This record gives sequence, C-alpha cells and structure tokens, in this order.
Amino acid sequence: MNLSMINQARELKSKLDKAQKELSDTIIEVSSSRGAVKITINGQQEIKSIKISPEVINPDKAEKLEELVFKAVNEAVTKSQKVAAKQLKGLTGGLKIPGLF
Repeated sequence: MNLSMINQARELKSKLDKAQKELSDTIIEVSSSRGAVKITINGQQEIKSIKISPEVINPDKAEKLEELVFKAVNEAVTKSQKVAAKQLKGLTGGLKIPGLF
C-alpha cells in the first residue's frame, strides 16, 4: 500500500464515522393503525421507544396488538435502513459494505 491509499482509507473511515454518528442522531417515527402503535427508531436501526395507545390494549385481543406492533416495527426498520442506505451510498460509491447497512 502506498501513502496515498492509506490517506484515502483514513479519510473514508473518518467520513463513515461521521455518517454513523449522524445516523445515530437521525430519528424516524412510524405509527400503525392511525397511531395506535408508535415506534421511534434511529438511523442505525436502534428502537428508541414503543408507545401503545390504551384503547388497543385488550387482553382478549392480544393477537391484534401483536400484529400492530409487528407491523410498526417492521415499517420502522425498513424506513431506517432506507435512510441509512441513502446517506451512506455517497460515501461508499454504491458498494454494500457489510455492517454498514
């Protein structure tokens, strides 16, 4: 490796570190069933909160609540992944680097 390649690698790492920090600060909110379940997630797919409206808490309909939570979590993760992919795409030149997406 020559010095130029090492400097480019350091610069890319610095940019990736900055992008990861920005993603951890990026907050995405998703809700299902007209706000019955609300998920807050960051750009690194870390769920920050789950809020469930008291109106949908019914012990006799636990499966319905499970479905609402499942749907909201999946949608939140998908949106978070899209945000991360969009932000990191410019840095990686479209390469999919394991552990980043």
